[in-house]
Amino acid sequence: MARRIAFLNYKGGVGKTSLIVNIAACLAQQGARVLLCDLDTQSNASIWLLRLERWNRLVSGAGGTVFTLFQPNPPKLSDLIVRDVVEDREGKKILPGLDLLPTSFNLVDLEADYTGTPGKPAYVHFREELSVVEKDYDFILFDCPPNVLRASQCGVFSAAEIYVPANPDALSLIGFTLLVEKLASFHDAAAGFRRHALGPAAQIQGILFNAVKNNTDVEVPKMRMQLRLNQFKTAKRVARGAKIFSAQVRDATIVRRAVTLGLPVALVSTETAADSGGIVADYRAMTREIFQHTFSYQT
Repeated sequence: MARRIAFLNYKGGVGKTSLIVNIAACLAQQGARVLLCDLDTQSNASIWLLRLERWNRLVSGAGGTVFTLFQPNPPKLSDLIVRDVVEDREGKKILPGLDLLPTSFNLVDLEADYTGTPGKPAYVHFREELSVVEKDYDFILFDCPPNVLRASQCGVFSAAEIYVPANPDALSLIGFTLLVEKLASFHDAAAGFRRHALGPAAQIQGILFNAVKNNTDVEVPKMRMQLRLNQFKTAKRVARGAKIFSAQVRDATIVRRAVTLGLPVALVSTETAADSGGIVADYRAMTREIFQHTFSYQT
């Protein structure tokens, strides 16, 4: 069964999308079958991996993005997936195994315009659609916006694990604290829709420090985050094995270059990106630690 992982923080601007795109790419390079579900209305992951030209063609056509799942006469989720999404400029597939469920800006309309089947929330409909393709993947990753509204709920309800990208600063600590509060409220509201086969509601498994700038002292922010994490573990509000991951990803200009090229960092030529080696190692170390993490739940 696929590992289903949501990446989410209540604070934006922590580099969540860059982290999930590059972790997904690392997993695919290791031979895993990966589905990246873009549930963030900013569409950054979709625009990055499709490049703007392909993304524009997709959204200007008759559907093709996740929002169409919630409209009348919806397609199947499997028909929306862009297989082996990463291509070079000539259209050659260059990263087999990484698929994308793309989104567009109109996903924001899910908050106001979704009617659906009475008594069946959007997240239940999304989970049912996802279950059809789940067997095709080793990992399903959810790029969630910095809230727990309807789009995020689809990822959170479908996930078995939640990881919190963070920067070593006070705002990330505040975002993490708010996230724990909002997740508890959502899990309570959604409890009646969970079947035994889904397993328990996803809990926070770890904090991932990302986009750490050079010469930043991470020890004090890390200590404060660890203190808050320990408080939540004692209160049984995060997974009992939740931790701050040892691996951390530094800030690097190559990430912004990779976005422009429409490629994960690991596929950017080192001839044009002298600092790619170190940042690739960071992403691989983070990916390895997630892969090896045995996720757990509070009971």
